[in-house]
Amino acid sequence: MAIKQYLQNESTFGPDDIKVMSRALEDVCKALNIDGDARARETVAARIIELARRGERDPTKLRDRVVNEANGATAP
Repeated sequence: MAIKQYLQNESTFGPDDIKVMSRALEDVCKALNIDGDARARETVAARIIELARRGERDPTKLRDRVVNEANGATAP
């Protein structure tokens, strides 16, 4: 499931950005075992979108940042 459903009238992101964020969303959900939890998935998507708005476009960095935050690590 792509991140696109969580982008409400968002025109900031192009197709490549959406692909990167979708990949990060899938990777985070897999790493945290939250594939069946719609609310947790939405929370993860919101965090990925926020980080992307701030300029991060690397799917690995997005994944690692969100997973680390979920595990209690503080953001740099």
